[in-house]
Amino acid sequence: MQTQAHPLEPFFHEAVSANYEARLGLNDPAITDYVSRMLCDFSEPENLYRLHDATGRQIESLEEMKFAADPVLGAAPSFDAERAIRKYIGDYSLFVAGMCADSTGTTANTTPQPTIAQLIQAGKESYKIVSQFNLFEYKKEAGLFARLADNFERCVLGLVLIRQELDLRNDKTMRL
Repeated sequence: MQTQAHPLEPFFHEAVSANYEARLGLNDPAITDYVSRMLCDFSEPENLYRLHDATGRQIESLEEMKFAADPVLGAAPSFDAERAIRKYIGDYSLFVAGMCADSTGTTANTTPQPTIAQLIQAGKESYKIVSQFNLFEYKKEAGLFARLADNFERCVLGLVLIRQELDLRNDKTMRL
């Protein structure tokens, strides 16, 4: 019997399922499960910017993240590290594009914020790269990441719909 990994998982699973399956016709339980767990992961503040450079500085720019993932011209020490960082970039891009779209683009922040288009491109590309790791221990998950890449825009839209529902609930609560 599987135990609940995170207290928000049932809430996120219900919200993702309702929007992906019922509203968008994306009937893929593995994607629903994955995105629900990803939302739980990013609900912990320390997980949003978990990449660090060689000096220990937190990496917050999408370009720096992609550089960190490159095992040939960048900082990734191995292809396994590339896969892990690319998986993170896909998750980060999906989360920010869907749940934090208002924080994209030009801001007063010193770190340039990616646009929605940049996040979608980086997310699709990263999940596609992760899907290419299709041997040995990664074989079982490769198809899931290929489907995430192929359905990236729909997954983002589903998260936007969830965010809108949460905003509406919050507005109603604030009026009470």
